[in-house]
Amino acid sequence: MRLSTKGRYAVMAMVDLAMHGDGKPMALAAIAERQDISLSYLEQLFAKLKRNALVKSVRGPGGGYMLAHGPDGTRISDIILAVNEPISVTRCDPQSPHGCTKTKMRCSTHDLWTELSNQIHLFLNSVTLADVVNRRVLGTSGRFMNVDIPEAVELPIAVSAAE
Repeated sequence: MRLSTKGRYAVMAMVDLAMHGDGKPMALAAIAERQDISLSYLEQLFAKLKRNALVKSVRGPGGGYMLAHGPDGTRISDIILAVNEPISVTRCDPQSPHGCTKTKMRCSTHDLWTELSNQIHLFLNSVTLADVVNRRVLGTSGRFMNVDIPEAVELPIAVSAAE
């Protein structure tokens, strides 16, 4: 699966809003500067996020955007889907009854990629903005980060009589 910049930037901006918003409206210009994302691109993304009720906007001086549901109530999958980013690793159009091959049949690995898409969606559906902000998403992939690994120790090898 390849997540486009649309999905990644939307998640980055929402995490930034959760980290720095403190329940108050935040100007998109501040998020754009901190995250190094084009302001006009963020405006397009936040229009979709607002349309999907993930953010609220406040007009006027001191206005901007704020989370509609708080960090605990906003799932990463909702953000990605709100900006029209499919969570799929298949070539097939999920709305089409036809497959992705020249003969319109499903490829032999279709079920594998469909199940992988389902697992990715389940994972992203289980992670909230609060999880990302509080660094609660590191599983075994982050197990060795910031951990001193001791020097290799040579252990004696037992040799059995059968060798």
